[in-house]
Amino acid sequence: MKSIEAAKAMELPPLCLSDEDSPWGSDLYIAVSKDVPGLHMARISGTFLTKVFEGPFKNTPKWAKEMEEYVKGKGRELQKIYFFYTTCPRCAKVYGKNSVVLLAQVR
Repeated sequence: MKSIEAAKAMELPPLCLSDEDSPWGSDLYIAVSKDVPGLHMARISGTFLTKVFEGPFKNTPKWAKEMEEYVKGKGRELQKIYFFYTTCPRCAKVYGKNSVVLLAQVR
């Protein structure tokens, strides 16, 4: 984040997606207004189906499976799932709920 802020490349409002590729790690995709030197840059484009889930963060694998079924039900082929967490764990406790948007990149 420091590199993005130093390059004055932070998009407002901020947007951060996670791919949750494994239980031990994930890649973060942070929206920026321009390329940031020294960071790996990726562009995400395509066709997406979205669905909102609510519940504890531990339900992430369950939501991914449900999203896979949703995509199949729409007659599409899943390429990748991105997660948009609307709150951090601490904020979810304060607000009393946790909404997570899953974005399925499809063909």
